Amino acid sequence: MDYSYPFSPDWSTTEIVDVIAFFQMIEKAYETGVKREDVLTTYRRFNEIVPAKSEEKTYFKEFEEVSGYASFPVIRGAKKAANGEVIKASKNERRKK
Repeated sequence: MDYSYPFSPDWSTTEIVDVIAFFQMIEKAYETGVKREDVLTTYRRFNEIVPAKSEEKTYFKEFEEVSGYASFPVIRGAKKAANGEVIKASKNERRKK
């Protein structure tokens, strides 16, 4: 990893740590796979910190630009999956730039 995670300087240290944990979950979904519940738990916390969809899209876009990992396919997969399933994102699901 040779990039910085997007965050707001207005957030508390705990909020920054939680948002970074969410983006690390997205990375892990592409690299090794993650449990559905873990994705949804970190995403719910992300939504507590970033409640506006427009802001969410902005942070997702910033993260994808620096990392190459798209957040939406992982979240969509987790929402559609059954409890206990492992979410493994494919590089083919990344958005074309």
